[in-house]
Amino acid sequence: MTAAPPERLVAVPVRHWGRWLSAVVAIGLFGLFVHALSGADVKWSTTWQFFTFDTIVKGAGRTLLISVLAQALGIVIGVVVAVMRSSGNPVTAAIGWLYVWFFRGTPVLLQLLVWFNLAFLFQTLSFPGLGSAQTSDVMTPFVAALLGLGINEGAYMAEIVRAGLTSVDEGQTEAAQALGMRRGLLLRRIVLPQAMRVIVPPTGNEFINMLKTSALASIVQYGELLLAAQAIYTNNLQIMELLFAAALWYLILTSVFSIGQFYLERRFARGASRNLPPTPLQRLHRSLRSARREMPR
Repeated sequence: MTAAPPERLVAVPVRHWGRWLSAVVAIGLFGLFVHALSGADVKWSTTWQFFTFDTIVKGAGRTLLISVLAQALGIVIGVVVAVMRSSGNPVTAAIGWLYVWFFRGTPVLLQLLVWFNLAFLFQTLSFPGLGSAQTSDVMTPFVAALLGLGINEGAYMAEIVRAGLTSVDEGQTEAAQALGMRRGLLLRRIVLPQAMRVIVPPTGNEFINMLKTSALASIVQYGELLLAAQAIYTNNLQIMELLFAAALWYLILTSVFSIGQFYLERRFARGASRNLPPTPLQRLHRSLRSARREMPR
């Protein structure tokens, strides 16, 4: 007597009706938003005309410049302060904590105004080996914006870097110290390369946020994108058209750097994860394939 063949298991696709319902609702809301914009009293031709206007393009370039420099300054300060806070010296650790507490606890707009009006506190600034100069001459709108944005960013970067440093297994640092490796070399060769996996994602988010926060530099008369748009619509009164043109530039800049952040994260994820995060095209392909499987027949 022969045994009956085992029954074949047939995979039955699960219908995720909640996904389809949420997709329909999202598309409906997006359609309402587009319909509202199409009916708004906005001269879109004026928006596109000023999108490539020389003043707006230069403003976008200044926004990119101040964002890159301020973020670089913030990263340098953040690394130094994070090392100070991780130090066994209670004095340097306390100074690092005070720095983070003060600059995270006060608004960046207030800090920009303080730097721009520093001449009310100090009429002259002395530089060792270089002499002195009038504070009003040194503290230009560019310098005030750079210091205000960069030093404020340093407080946030210090916490990000410190979180990355503490994420590295202590056993590796102890093994390096047992081999006679000095603290500076240990940080460069052992700790920081591994901490980058934790540091890079929030740093990318901070830079994208910096691109938008740089609009606050208009308060100190630095000629970035928003101030360029304001200068134009003050004369022609095309307020919304110019604001939308500036918004398009911000969207382009943040989108470009968001893509760069994604691939940078993939690079540092190598060796730590067996499966790298999918690229946007791979994610789209998987979504379409999943939608075809779940589509009602």
